[in-house]
Amino acid sequence: MYIPAHFAVTEAEKLASVISRNSFAVLVTQHDGAPFATHLPLLFTPDGKGGGTLEGHVARANPQWQDLARGEEALAVFTGPHAYVSPSWYSEHPSVPTWNYVAVHAYGVATLHEDAEWLGKLVRRLVAVYEAGQASPWQPELPPDYERGMLRAIVGFELAITRLEGKFKLSQNRTETDRQGVHFALSSSERNEDQRLAEAMAEEKLVTAD
Repeated sequence: MYIPAHFAVTEAEKLASVISRNSFAVLVTQHDGAPFATHLPLLFTPDGKGGGTLEGHVARANPQWQDLARGEEALAVFTGPHAYVSPSWYSEHPSVPTWNYVAVHAYGVATLHEDAEWLGKLVRRLVAVYEAGQASPWQPELPPDYERGMLRAIVGFELAITRLEGKFKLSQNRTETDRQGVHFALSSSERNEDQRLAEAMAEEKLVTAD
């Protein structure tokens, strides 16, 4: 990922927060000499040293698990809030439009898991995470034969992270007045994504409190 110095973020806690809050990722591998991508949720376990592991599963019919089995480095892309930025929000001119965003790239090598016990634990953890916000969380209590059939239809993996890249493009290259204008426009928007990006600017202390 191209990361100008003023947009680079290396703090492990910030990168982990982006991954945890935006855990529906794009997993990219090389398949028959071309990029191949799968959209899927991943569970992140930090190691306290700036890395960690990502766990997930793909359908057995998805050839990507065979790419992971080769032991080559894969890429997981996590996208945080993003929004269009209009030059009309700036005080300095001439200026041009741009797009601000938060993104984290995680690179790593995978270990595959096909045994039912490992897969069952992974699926239950995924369910627990994503059912947590429901008013009446669904419980994974399935008929044994049905569950075994579902688990046979997937291949699990554990991606050991070799490096993390973080890019927070939040108008750091603009003046304080311009950043205030961007923040005001985004926070005044009715779009949730715009408001989230404004919150990211405030979290990074790129704007002063009103």
